[in-house]
Amino acid sequence: MEKNINQNLRILVIGDLMIDHYIYGNCNRISPEAPVPVVEVKNESYTLGGAGNVLENVKSLNCQADIISVIGDDDNAAIITSQLDAHGIDARGLVKDDSRCTTIKSRVLVSNHQLIRLDKEVTEPIADNTADAIVGLVKANIKKYDIVLLSDYNKGLLTAYLLKQLFAICREAGVKTIVDPKGLNFAIYQGADIIKPNKKEAVIATGIAIKDKITLEDACRKLREQTGCEAVVVTMSEEGMAFYSDSGLVVIPTNALGIIDVTGAGDTVLAALGVALAAGGTLYDACNFANHAAAVVVSKVGSATATLKEISERSN
Repeated sequence: MEKNINQNLRILVIGDLMIDHYIYGNCNRISPEAPVPVVEVKNESYTLGGAGNVLENVKSLNCQADIISVIGDDDNAAIITSQLDAHGIDARGLVKDDSRCTTIKSRVLVSNHQLIRLDKEVTEPIADNTADAIVGLVKANIKKYDIVLLSDYNKGLLTAYLLKQLFAICREAGVKTIVDPKGLNFAIYQGADIIKPNKKEAVIATGIAIKDKITLEDACRKLREQTGCEAVVVTMSEEGMAFYSDSGLVVIPTNALGIIDVTGAGDTVLAALGVALAAGGTLYDACNFANHAAAVVVSKVGSATATLKEISERSN
Protein backbone atom coordinates (compact mmCIF):
# COMPACT_ATOMS: atom_id res chain seq x y z
CA MET A 1 0.00 0.00 0.00
CA GLU A 2 2.70 2.46 1.07
CA LYS A 3 4.58 2.25 -2.24
CA ASN A 4 1.61 3.77 -4.10
CA ILE A 5 1.42 6.80 -1.79
CA ASN A 6 3.34 9.79 -3.09
CA GLN A 7 3.39 13.55 -3.55
CA ASN A 8 1.33 13.29 -6.72
CA LEU A 9 -1.75 12.55 -4.62
CA ARG A 10 -3.71 15.66 -3.77
CA ILE A 11 -6.16 15.65 -0.87
CA LEU A 12 -8.72 18.37 -0.09
CA VAL A 13 -9.77 18.80 3.53
CA ILE A 14 -12.95 20.76 4.25
CA GLY A 15 -13.75 21.30 7.91
CA ASP A 16 -13.53 23.19 11.16
CA LEU A 17 -10.05 24.67 11.39
CA MET A 18 -8.87 25.87 14.79
CA ILE A 19 -5.84 26.77 16.87
CA ASP A 20 -4.57 24.67 19.75
CA HIS A 21 -2.85 27.13 22.09
CA TYR A 22 -0.70 25.80 24.94
CA ILE A 23 0.44 27.96 27.87
CA TYR A 24 3.17 26.40 29.99
CA GLY A 25 4.11 27.65 33.43
CA ASN A 26 4.95 27.05 37.07
CA CYS A 27 2.60 27.21 40.01
CA ASN A 28 3.97 27.84 43.50
CA ARG A 29 1.27 29.83 45.24
CA ILE A 30 -2.45 30.55 45.60
CA SER A 31 -3.82 33.94 44.61
CA PRO A 32 -4.65 36.32 47.51
CA GLU A 33 -7.60 37.56 45.43
CA ALA A 34 -9.40 34.20 45.17
CA PRO A 35 -8.67 30.54 46.04
CA VAL A 36 -7.12 29.80 42.65
CA PRO A 37 -3.56 28.87 41.61
CA VAL A 38 -1.25 31.57 40.24
CA VAL A 39 0.55 30.35 37.12
CA GLU A 40 3.80 32.03 36.14
CA VAL A 41 3.84 31.74 32.35
CA LYS A 42 7.15 30.49 30.95
CA ASN A 43 6.32 29.88 27.29
CA GLU A 44 3.49 29.39 24.80
CA SER A 45 2.99 27.41 21.60
CA TYR A 46 0.44 27.24 18.80
CA THR A 47 -0.49 24.31 16.58
CA LEU A 48 -3.26 23.62 14.09
CA GLY A 49 -6.25 21.82 15.59
CA GLY A 50 -9.48 20.28 14.35
CA ALA A 51 -9.33 19.86 10.58
CA GLY A 52 -5.78 21.23 10.84
CA ASN A 53 -4.71 17.98 12.48
CA VAL A 54 -6.14 16.07 9.51
CA LEU A 55 -4.04 18.31 7.23
CA GLU A 56 -0.89 17.64 9.22
CA ASN A 57 -1.52 13.90 9.03
CA VAL A 58 -1.99 14.04 5.25
CA LYS A 59 1.28 15.98 4.91
CA SER A 60 3.03 13.49 7.20
CA LEU A 61 1.96 10.75 4.77
CA ASN A 62 3.87 12.52 1.99
CA CYS A 63 0.83 13.81 0.07
CA GLN A 64 -0.28 17.27 -1.00
CA ALA A 65 -3.00 18.77 1.19
CA ASP A 66 -5.26 21.79 0.78
CA ILE A 67 -7.82 23.23 3.18
CA ILE A 68 -11.13 24.99 2.74
CA SER A 69 -12.55 26.48 5.94
CA VAL A 70 -13.90 29.60 7.62
CA ILE A 71 -11.92 31.88 9.94
CA GLY A 72 -12.63 35.20 11.61
CA ASP A 73 -11.27 38.56 10.57
CA ASP A 74 -9.12 38.81 13.69
CA ASP A 75 -5.58 38.51 15.07
CA ASN A 76 -5.88 34.73 15.50
CA ALA A 77 -6.51 34.37 11.77
CA ALA A 78 -2.88 35.42 11.26
CA ILE A 79 -1.77 32.54 13.50
CA ILE A 80 -3.75 30.12 11.32
CA THR A 81 -2.18 31.40 8.11
CA SER A 82 1.34 31.36 9.57
CA GLN A 83 0.87 27.78 10.77
CA LEU A 84 -0.38 26.73 7.34
CA ASP A 85 2.58 28.45 5.73
CA ALA A 86 4.96 26.58 8.06
CA HIS A 87 3.49 23.31 6.78
CA GLY A 88 3.63 24.40 3.15
CA ILE A 89 -0.16 24.58 2.85
CA ASP A 90 -1.90 27.23 0.75
CA ALA A 91 -4.21 29.53 2.74
CA ARG A 92 -6.26 30.70 -0.25
CA GLY A 93 -9.05 28.31 0.69
CA LEU A 94 -9.79 30.22 3.90
CA VAL A 95 -12.98 32.29 3.82
CA LYS A 96 -12.99 35.21 6.25
CA ASP A 97 -16.24 35.94 8.06
CA ASP A 98 -16.22 39.07 10.22
CA SER A 99 -19.30 37.87 12.11
CA ARG A 100 -17.26 34.97 13.56
CA CYS A 101 -14.03 34.60 15.49
CA THR A 102 -11.21 32.25 14.63
CA THR A 103 -11.63 29.23 16.92
CA ILE A 104 -8.89 28.91 19.52
CA LYS A 105 -8.56 26.51 22.44
CA SER A 106 -6.13 27.71 25.10
CA ARG A 107 -4.83 25.17 27.60
CA VAL A 108 -2.87 26.11 30.73
CA LEU A 109 -0.43 23.39 31.78
CA VAL A 110 1.72 23.10 34.90
CA SER A 111 4.12 20.14 35.21
CA ASN A 112 2.35 18.54 32.21
CA HIS A 113 -1.02 18.70 34.01
CA GLN A 114 -3.79 20.74 32.42
CA LEU A 115 -5.33 23.20 34.88
CA ILE A 116 -7.94 24.75 32.62
CA ARG A 117 -9.02 25.10 28.99
CA LEU A 118 -10.41 28.33 27.58
CA ASP A 119 -12.35 28.16 24.31
CA LYS A 120 -13.06 31.14 22.10
CA GLU A 121 -15.42 30.15 19.30
CA VAL A 122 -18.67 30.72 17.45
CA THR A 123 -20.66 27.54 16.85
CA GLU A 124 -23.69 29.03 15.12
CA PRO A 125 -24.21 27.73 11.57
CA ILE A 126 -22.44 29.78 8.91
CA ALA A 127 -24.63 32.03 6.78
CA ASP A 128 -25.70 30.78 3.36
CA ASN A 129 -23.67 33.47 1.61
CA THR A 130 -20.53 32.21 3.39
CA ALA A 131 -21.43 28.67 2.31
CA ASP A 132 -21.86 29.94 -1.25
CA ALA A 133 -18.31 31.33 -1.20
CA ILE A 134 -17.05 27.87 -0.18
CA VAL A 135 -19.11 26.20 -2.90
CA GLY A 136 -17.51 28.53 -5.43
CA LEU A 137 -14.02 27.53 -4.28
CA VAL A 138 -14.83 23.84 -4.46
CA LYS A 139 -16.44 24.09 -7.91
CA ALA A 140 -13.43 25.95 -9.30
CA ASN A 141 -10.88 23.47 -7.95
CA ILE A 142 -12.51 20.03 -7.47
CA LYS A 143 -10.85 18.46 -10.52
CA LYS A 144 -7.43 18.94 -8.92
CA TYR A 145 -8.18 16.46 -6.14
CA ASP A 146 -8.11 12.69 -5.75
CA ILE A 147 -10.39 12.65 -2.70
CA VAL A 148 -12.21 15.05 -0.34
CA LEU A 149 -12.15 14.64 3.44
CA LEU A 150 -14.80 16.43 5.51
CA SER A 151 -13.80 16.98 9.14
CA ASP A 152 -16.84 18.03 11.18
CA TYR A 153 -16.11 19.34 14.68
CA ASN A 154 -19.62 20.72 15.06
CA LYS A 155 -18.45 24.35 14.98
CA GLY A 156 -21.04 25.50 12.46
CA LEU A 157 -19.17 25.15 9.17
CA LEU A 158 -20.65 21.97 7.68
CA THR A 159 -24.31 22.93 7.49
CA ALA A 160 -26.94 20.85 5.69
CA TYR A 161 -27.14 23.62 3.06
CA LEU A 162 -23.40 23.45 2.37
CA LEU A 163 -23.05 19.66 2.59
CA LYS A 164 -25.78 19.01 0.03
CA GLN A 165 -23.95 21.13 -2.53
CA LEU A 166 -20.50 19.75 -1.71
CA PHE A 167 -21.61 16.14 -2.15
CA ALA A 168 -23.31 16.99 -5.45
CA ILE A 169 -20.17 18.71 -6.79
CA CYS A 170 -17.92 15.83 -5.77
CA ARG A 171 -20.27 13.18 -7.12
CA GLU A 172 -20.50 14.96 -10.49
CA ALA A 173 -16.68 15.22 -10.63
CA GLY A 174 -16.24 11.55 -9.66
CA VAL A 175 -14.32 12.46 -6.49
CA LYS A 176 -14.94 10.30 -3.40
CA THR A 177 -15.89 11.91 -0.08
CA ILE A 178 -15.19 10.65 3.44
CA VAL A 179 -16.90 12.32 6.40
CA ASP A 180 -15.75 12.32 10.02
CA PRO A 181 -19.18 13.17 11.49
CA LYS A 182 -20.49 14.86 14.62
CA GLY A 183 -23.86 15.45 16.22
CA LEU A 184 -27.12 13.55 16.36
CA ASN A 185 -28.44 14.03 12.84
CA PHE A 186 -26.38 11.99 10.39
CA ALA A 187 -29.05 12.52 7.71
CA ILE A 188 -27.25 15.77 6.81
CA TYR A 189 -24.43 13.60 5.39
CA GLN A 190 -26.76 12.11 2.77
CA GLY A 191 -24.63 11.87 -0.37
CA ALA A 192 -21.28 11.05 1.23
CA ASP A 193 -19.42 7.97 0.01
CA ILE A 194 -17.99 6.90 3.38
CA ILE A 195 -18.98 7.86 6.94
CA LYS A 196 -16.35 7.41 9.68
CA PRO A 197 -17.75 7.78 13.21
CA ASN A 198 -16.15 6.41 16.33
CA LYS A 199 -18.05 3.84 18.38
CA LYS A 200 -19.56 6.40 20.76
CA GLU A 201 -20.75 8.60 17.88
CA ALA A 202 -22.29 5.57 16.16
CA VAL A 203 -24.18 4.67 19.33
CA ILE A 204 -25.49 8.22 19.75
CA ALA A 205 -26.52 8.59 16.11
CA THR A 206 -28.34 5.25 15.90
CA GLY A 207 -29.57 4.69 19.45
CA ILE A 208 -28.12 1.17 19.25
CA ALA A 209 -25.87 0.08 22.13
CA ILE A 210 -22.91 -1.60 20.44
CA LYS A 211 -22.00 -4.61 22.57
CA ASP A 212 -20.96 -7.24 20.03
CA LYS A 213 -20.66 -7.89 16.29
CA ILE A 214 -24.41 -8.26 15.87
CA THR A 215 -25.23 -4.86 17.39
CA LEU A 216 -22.24 -3.32 15.59
CA GLU A 217 -23.59 -4.54 12.27
CA ASP A 218 -27.08 -3.29 13.17
CA ALA A 219 -25.68 0.16 13.93
CA CYS A 220 -23.67 0.26 10.70
CA ARG A 221 -26.70 -0.82 8.69
CA LYS A 222 -28.76 1.96 10.26
CA LEU A 223 -26.05 4.53 9.49
CA ARG A 224 -26.08 3.46 5.86
CA GLU A 225 -29.85 3.84 5.80
CA GLN A 226 -29.57 7.33 7.33
CA THR A 227 -26.91 8.57 4.92
CA GLY A 228 -27.15 6.42 1.80
CA CYS A 229 -23.37 6.00 1.93
CA GLU A 230 -21.43 3.17 0.26
CA ALA A 231 -19.62 2.19 3.45
CA VAL A 232 -19.40 2.90 7.16
CA VAL A 233 -16.07 2.77 9.01
CA VAL A 234 -16.25 2.66 12.82
CA THR A 235 -13.17 3.24 14.98
CA MET A 236 -13.34 1.41 18.30
CA SER A 237 -10.16 2.37 20.18
CA GLU A 238 -8.63 -0.73 21.79
CA GLU A 239 -11.17 -2.93 19.97
CA GLY A 240 -9.74 -1.93 16.59
CA MET A 241 -11.73 -0.84 13.57
CA ALA A 242 -14.70 -2.14 11.58
CA PHE A 243 -16.14 -1.41 8.19
CA TYR A 244 -19.51 -2.27 6.72
CA SER A 245 -20.46 -2.31 3.04
CA ASP A 246 -22.48 -4.42 0.59
CA SER A 247 -20.09 -7.27 1.41
CA GLY A 248 -21.05 -7.21 5.10
CA LEU A 249 -19.13 -6.43 8.27
CA VAL A 250 -15.35 -6.78 8.66
CA VAL A 251 -13.60 -6.19 12.00
CA ILE A 252 -9.86 -5.47 12.07
CA PRO A 253 -8.24 -5.91 15.54
CA THR A 254 -6.10 -3.09 16.89
CA ASN A 255 -2.37 -3.06 16.16
CA ALA A 256 -1.58 -0.82 19.12
CA LEU A 257 1.02 -2.32 21.44
CA GLY A 258 0.25 0.24 24.13
CA ILE A 259 -2.20 3.13 24.19
CA ILE A 260 -0.73 6.29 25.73
CA ASP A 261 -3.01 8.99 24.31
CA VAL A 262 -5.92 8.68 21.84
CA THR A 263 -6.07 12.46 21.22
CA GLY A 264 -6.38 13.12 17.50
CA ALA A 265 -6.43 9.44 16.52
CA GLY A 266 -9.69 9.95 14.61
CA ASP A 267 -8.01 12.67 12.53
CA THR A 268 -5.18 10.28 11.71
CA VAL A 269 -7.63 7.59 10.64
CA LEU A 270 -9.52 10.03 8.40
CA ALA A 271 -6.29 11.16 6.74
CA ALA A 272 -4.93 7.63 6.33
CA LEU A 273 -8.19 6.29 4.89
CA GLY A 274 -8.29 9.12 2.38
CA VAL A 275 -4.67 8.77 1.33
CA ALA A 276 -4.93 4.98 0.93
CA LEU A 277 -8.13 5.15 -1.13
CA ALA A 278 -6.68 7.95 -3.27
CA ALA A 279 -3.68 5.69 -3.91
CA GLY A 280 -5.99 3.03 -5.34
CA GLY A 281 -6.37 0.78 -2.30
CA THR A 282 -9.49 -1.23 -1.57
CA LEU A 283 -11.59 -0.37 1.47
CA TYR A 284 -9.94 -3.26 3.33
CA ASP A 285 -6.47 -1.98 2.33
CA ALA A 286 -7.39 1.53 3.45
CA CYS A 287 -8.80 0.41 6.82
CA ASN A 288 -5.81 -1.82 7.47
CA PHE A 289 -3.45 1.05 6.63
CA ALA A 290 -5.42 3.46 8.82
CA ASN A 291 -5.44 0.92 11.65
CA HIS A 292 -1.64 0.79 11.59
CA ALA A 293 -1.45 4.61 11.41
CA ALA A 294 -3.72 4.88 14.46
CA ALA A 295 -1.54 2.40 16.34
CA VAL A 296 1.44 4.69 15.74
CA VAL A 297 -0.23 7.89 16.97
CA VAL A 298 -1.85 6.43 20.11
CA SER A 299 1.64 5.45 21.27
CA LYS A 300 2.57 9.17 21.32
CA VAL A 301 1.48 12.03 23.59
CA GLY A 302 -1.00 14.61 22.29
CA SER A 303 -2.29 15.11 18.75
CA ALA A 304 0.39 13.32 16.76
CA THR A 305 1.03 12.18 13.21
CA ALA A 306 2.29 8.97 11.64
CA THR A 307 4.85 8.73 8.85
CA LEU A 308 4.93 6.13 6.08
CA LYS A 309 8.13 4.73 7.59
CA GLU A 310 6.51 4.29 11.02
CA ILE A 311 3.45 2.61 9.51
CA SER A 312 5.58 0.31 7.38
CA GLU A 313 7.68 -0.74 10.36
CA ARG A 314 4.56 -1.59 12.35
CA SER A 315 2.87 -3.51 9.54
CA ASN A 316 5.87 -5.70 8.75
